[in-house]
Amino acid sequence: MAIIGTLLQEVAIVVIWLWGLPQIGVFLPVWALILVMIVWGIYATVAFMVVTKALKRKELVGLPAMIGGEGKTVGRLSPEGLVMVEGELWAAKSVDGNIEGGGKILVVGQEGLKLYVRRTGHA
Repeated sequence: MAIIGTLLQEVAIVVIWLWGLPQIGVFLPVWALILVMIVWGIYATVAFMVVTKALKRKELVGLPAMIGGEGKTVGRLSPEGLVMVEGELWAAKSVDGNIEGGGKILVVGQEGLKLYVRRTGHA
């Protein structure tokens, strides 16, 4: 579909260039038409690749997307406290017992607005 759309746009450029512009007294060289068509083709290809990549990207919305994310404890989790995950502060509960402040954590679950975390290493 994208190829057909690009081809139709290229045809429109040619028609405007060779028929429309001369109707209003504007005459441009054919080499300039070829250059415009090449640039437009490159633009359409890059735009297609960027949009396709964006559409295929996994949607990251809501707490379920946090599961598997890594972060750090803001203070001691004994076993509840605060953690920083993806630049945001969350209430959390450790499934491993107490975790010292600044400890690295992995999000393993969630309930409501509380994350369940486990220790992954030392800060």
